[in-house]
Amino acid sequence: MTEAQDTAADSSLRITGGTPPDDAGSSVTGAPTPLLEPREGIPPVVTDAAALAEVVAAFAAGSGPVAVDAERASGYRYGQRAYLVQLRREGAGSALIDPVACPDLSGFGEALSGVEWVLHAATQDLPCLREIGMSPTRLFDTELAGRLAGFPRVGLGAMVEGVLGFVLEKGHSAVDWSTRPLPEPWLRYAALDVELLVDLRDALEKELDRQGKLEWALQEFDAIAAAPPAEPRKDPWRRTSGMHKVRRRRQLGVVRELWETRDRIAQRRDVSPGKVLSDAAIVEAALALPGSVHALAALNGFGHRMGRRQLEQWQAAVDRARSLPEPALPQPGQPVTGPPPPRAWADKDPAAAARLSAARAGVTALAERLNMPQENLVSPDTVRRICWEPPRSVDTGSVEEALAGYGARAWQVELVTPVLVSALSAKGA
Repeated sequence: MTEAQDTAADSSLRITGGTPPDDAGSSVTGAPTPLLEPREGIPPVVTDAAALAEVVAAFAAGSGPVAVDAERASGYRYGQRAYLVQLRREGAGSALIDPVACPDLSGFGEALSGVEWVLHAATQDLPCLREIGMSPTRLFDTELAGRLAGFPRVGLGAMVEGVLGFVLEKGHSAVDWSTRPLPEPWLRYAALDVELLVDLRDALEKELDRQGKLEWALQEFDAIAAAPPAEPRKDPWRRTSGMHKVRRRRQLGVVRELWETRDRIAQRRDVSPGKVLSDAAIVEAALALPGSVHALAALNGFGHRMGRRQLEQWQAAVDRARSLPEPALPQPGQPVTGPPPPRAWADKDPAAAARLSAARAGVTALAERLNMPQENLVSPDTVRRICWEPPRSVDTGSVEEALAGYGARAWQVELVTPVLVSALSAKGA
């Protein structure tokens, strides 16, 4: 077992009763216990300004970190907006808030200024929380903490069971959270997701401290909290599933036209794009280049239960791509802003390929010794970029500067610099 797993199995970190361990760390050991009800029951859903003001005041008067979670309607609605926000804080209990009825939750930002927010997989929830005015200045990410501590399974259910000894019911994780009113079993599930989040945070903090990794984790959490919103993805249509089958520029043009038409319709109807037209159907039409509605209807994804009007709108998109002049057609592949794919390095630059091989081996060995995933130790893209274009003079200072320039945190720079200096200086590299 790893050190982290040993600690997870230790009775001082396992809770199998109905409350967290006492201050002395004692707890009852045994089989994991199903967590069936929130401690104070299911809180009412906040749907108006008066109730929201009361909850904000209660959380401002609470103590300690605040557990935060959000539920989206991925696969059902367009975009990634929040349809339910859950919070819990000592002294305030739990709260369930409807961000559709209460779209401005910036009051929590003011009431909880300087308070640590505890989230699981923070980068997934922060974009939708920021849309409704909720932006933490400090946070603790229990999923990332689990990765750094070496846990092999870092989903919330696995972490709560392995560390705290409770089993969370996960049957409602993929439901349509835009449903109104939300069924009681869904609300129970949502409330339970924040029920033990602070307890999990406290246990993981102790484990990270025991392993000497707590400062590393705090640097990671600060970086997440300070990170600006992600830039819009360029040419998002290129991420259509099955794109590897599409080779010719005219076919790429069809994918682009169908994808953009689908996106406009999905946004207008507020439904998931996949419910409007599947990626497989887009690729099928691009490969076939149908010249008529009849030909389009014969393709997989178009004929079954699709009306004439719908077929005509898709055929119009195909026709637009078919009529584009050659210079207006998209180029194959995306513009490369960094190094070429590693598989091409041996032919393009054998010395760079040798550097990358040595660097990967060193990073892998170091990550194994530290008992954490390689990608959390250092970004693979950063390693590739430094190996492709190493500093003019390879030494500790230049490699530290290069790593910091690519966004590596101080703890990563300290640990990874000796590995990269050795790899970049190796014979044959």
